[in-house]
Amino acid sequence: MARYTFNLPDIGEGIAEAEIVAWHVAVGDIVAEDAPLADLMTDKATVAMESPVAGRVIEIAGEVGERIAIGSALVVLETDSDSPGEAAPAPKAETARERIEVETPDASDADDAIAAGADTPLAGSAGPAPSSAGAEATARARVLASPAVRQRARDLGIDLSAVRSAAADGRVRHADLDAFLRYSASGHGAVGRARADETIKVIGLRRRIAETMAASKRHIPHFTYVEECDVTELERARAQLNEGAGGERPKLTLLPLLIAAMCRALPDFPMLNARYDDEANVVTRHGAVHPGIATATPAGLMVPVIRDAQAKNLWQLAAEIARLSAAARDGSATSADLSGSTITISSLGPLGGIASTPVINRPEVAILAPNRIVERPVFVAGEAGGERIARRKLMNLSISCDHRVVDGHDAASFVQALKRLIEAPARLLAG
Repeated sequence: MARYTFNLPDIGEGIAEAEIVAWHVAVGDIVAEDAPLADLMTDKATVAMESPVAGRVIEIAGEVGERIAIGSALVVLETDSDSPGEAAPAPKAETARERIEVETPDASDADDAIAAGADTPLAGSAGPAPSSAGAEATARARVLASPAVRQRARDLGIDLSAVRSAAADGRVRHADLDAFLRYSASGHGAVGRARADETIKVIGLRRRIAETMAASKRHIPHFTYVEECDVTELERARAQLNEGAGGERPKLTLLPLLIAAMCRALPDFPMLNARYDDEANVVTRHGAVHPGIATATPAGLMVPVIRDAQAKNLWQLAAEIARLSAAARDGSATSADLSGSTITISSLGPLGGIASTPVINRPEVAILAPNRIVERPVFVAGEAGGERIARRKLMNLSISCDHRVVDGHDAASFVQALKRLIEAPARLLAG
């Protein structure tokens, strides 16, 4: 027998440590060669580590949520080989696949105990008076009910001690629960039910999001500017483009049109398409536009990046948005897909609300957020030179900027340039 130490290899340029987000083995487990050992997070990608040898696990590096340095021992194995190994070779490229994992905490729910044959103090006997909490617990424990009734009450969030039994023996039955629910539904009882408390360790992507957002708000003096845009003509143009596209092109949403407008306007406002290294005190104004698309996933918010958006047409933008969003949600997005953005757009679609104050995706200096489209009556120019009231589709555009780099006048001017393109889509769609 020999000890084989598998050291955490270099799993990314510039990465000094990684966070353990899942263990697939425990001490004492027998593992085969290439069997999964653990998942470790670097930046926003999760890398699966696989065993280079077969053996029995005798040591592991730490608990889920802990961080370990590159080059330190991750797992120690006991192998059949007579030659001890002190360090594992770097994993093969095909074994270091990247993915996003959702951590689900374990939960247990013990059944309520039934107090049977509990001693009752005799009249006149001395003893300390029970506390109110103890009396309530005793009352709950002494409720007579079958296990099925108790389980149903737990599922419904009902305290059995509050349910009145119609039986002479005092046992709570399903009919009593039904009567209690009818009473509650009539407005005489509780208006809702409580969920069980949960304690969830903040690890992996959720911790990365928490750290990134906290650093952004801590370091960046945000300001937000909001403007209302009339998107009636833009929506009409979008519908016409979708009608003529057929099945060979992806359906256009509002997002590709907004990105196209950004790409048209940003050359005149290079201070917004930039990244600020506040440690080196250097601002890099990028010539190409690489917009990040804030995407909600089961694991949390991710920002996949469209490369060189200015060089793509509307349908190419739509296809790339669909591809990246799907990759982010199913966990197949790579580190390259999730890095290098120069400005971010965050859209909540129909949930967008009236206005928003998005948090900047550091080290970028600006983030744009379109809000919900609403229909309202608006005064518009009439044919005879007067005004008339018409139904129009309106949408607010919100932008947050880094006030160290972007002045309020610059942000407002950029949004006004977007507004002109959005409200006159012929300018936007012209070659």
